[in-house]
Amino acid sequence: MTEYLASSYFLDFGHDAVKDFAALVLRDVDADPIAVAEALFEAVRDGWWYDPYRLSADAAEFRASAIVQTESAWCVPKAVLLTALARGQGIPARLGFADVKNHLSSDKLRASMGTDLFAWHGYSELWLDGRWVKLSSAFNQGLCDRFGVKVLAFDPVDGALMHPFDASGQRHMEYVNERGSFTDLPLVDIVQTFAKVYPGWGDIMANVDGMKPAMDFRQ
Repeated sequence: MTEYLASSYFLDFGHDAVKDFAALVLRDVDADPIAVAEALFEAVRDGWWYDPYRLSADAAEFRASAIVQTESAWCVPKAVLLTALARGQGIPARLGFADVKNHLSSDKLRASMGTDLFAWHGYSELWLDGRWVKLSSAFNQGLCDRFGVKVLAFDPVDGALMHPFDASGQRHMEYVNERGSFTDLPLVDIVQTFAKVYPGWGDIMANVDGMKPAMDFRQ
């Protein structure tokens, strides 16, 4: 489990901004790992408004220490932050990814993406009571209320992945391809996929080739 407790370029939980946020969230929380995990999950879920337009291929913007100082983020940065926070509290954690179809995505977002497929949807996997528990912190409470979607509640046994249906029974999120679990953020793979799947985002993802020589993020 050592690799799932280590700091990295992206999962820099030793940074003061990350440590300060964790201390604030956990100031009145029991030291039990389940209680800690729940508090951190809810803090990341609701502390950042989900913003799918906040895209970047700048590696520095995917560091937990940078994410914690923003006000909005999308699924991958929020997963990075939760994973880093968990490791900082001694809870083994890793990143999980899947391709999903959001049947309730807005017309504006579908037009921007050219599809309802969300490649590399990110979530965290925390080791709790002898099992890996998948937790998606992407959608905050306010967003869920606005779109009539049930907010994902922390569950230390079954996890918290996107609901297949919304509160009225309409199709919501469909997991179509599992990309697996990762010790650290596979940013080059993500950006390369986005450049292919979302041609309208070409300008945003244009510097992927220039990122490769600098992608050794070991500390």
